[in-house]
Amino acid sequence: MKISFQRASFLSAFQIASAMTSPRSPKDVLTNVKLDVTDSKVTLMATDLEAGVRIELDDVEIQVPGKALLPVQRFGNILRETSDERLVIEATDKALNINGLQSEFHLPNINPDSFPTVAEFAEEAYYEVEARLFRELVRRTIFATDVESTRYALGGVLLEINGEDIVAVATDGRRLARMQGKGKPVGGFQTASGNIIVPIKTLSLMEKSLTDQDSVVQIAARQNDILVRTKRCMIYSRLVEGRYPNWKQVIPQREGSNTVTSVCGPFHAAVRQASIVADSDRRGVDFCFSPGNIVMKAATADVGESRVELPVTYDGPEISMTLNGQYVSDFFRVLDSDKSFLIDISSDDEPALFLTDDGYLNVVMPMARDR
Repeated sequence: MKISFQRASFLSAFQIASAMTSPRSPKDVLTNVKLDVTDSKVTLMATDLEAGVRIELDDVEIQVPGKALLPVQRFGNILRETSDERLVIEATDKALNINGLQSEFHLPNINPDSFPTVAEFAEEAYYEVEARLFRELVRRTIFATDVESTRYALGGVLLEINGEDIVAVATDGRRLARMQGKGKPVGGFQTASGNIIVPIKTLSLMEKSLTDQDSVVQIAARQNDILVRTKRCMIYSRLVEGRYPNWKQVIPQREGSNTVTSVCGPFHAAVRQASIVADSDRRGVDFCFSPGNIVMKAATADVGESRVELPVTYDGPEISMTLNGQYVSDFFRVLDSDKSFLIDISSDDEPALFLTDDGYLNVVMPMARDR
């Protein structure tokens, strides 16, 4: 096997593939990325047996087809540290040789036939969504999962696909993030139960693999697993087991509530400022709403106090509530600074609902006030 390639682009793909491996795997072969070279294409593959990834590479000159295993740590270090713009990989029976104009490396060759099979996307029925929307579905929900919860289902992101509609939901029991949009079923695609719980590792890796050249993402969900594919990358993963809570009951459905409107950038800056002295464990910030104005306050013994005032569009009664400042900040962190948003509030002991006009919302539960 022998190929020549542009180092920077190969490194980008290798980093995505290597993120699927585990350095603590009991099987040494799984600490490698498999390089598969045919007469017409070059593919990187990695797996931890629960999930797997395939990435097809561009800008590779194929000289001799074949297979090789690339050790994640050492080969990754070579790609990062060498200054050569192009490299050549040649696998012989005994060695893996990596050569550039100014450097050369020789690693032991590992038998690639011992590497497990990574599933391919062979489904004719799938759901297709714009890459831009898929990125927002992931970025706007994944932070609200609870990877440490004993309720294992909360460690994944719920996807509900019904007809053209797709909804992503994540919650840790104290806040909830939901993003929705529309895609296109292809080949009669439909999910057996209408929803699936996807591991955050799978979604995060696919979101990171998206490039400006990717226009759509294809999703094939089966009973126990999911396949997600772009033009150059395919990820397979088992689904998270467990029953997801009825998230629709968490979203307030109330009449006569009050609405606050503002712009993300200034509001986010005010939240960050007020949170500077908030207790590092509790992170409580008081939000005091009054007509045309909001005051954010925090205080921690032996640390200090903060008070930040911000004009907003609001003409309702005075309402004060304590919210986790980090949870509020997470809502704004995934939005453009010039985007407008709305807060739906009712009283100091009811959830605050943060919304945008493109299908995104966060529910943040109020905290008990201790002062």
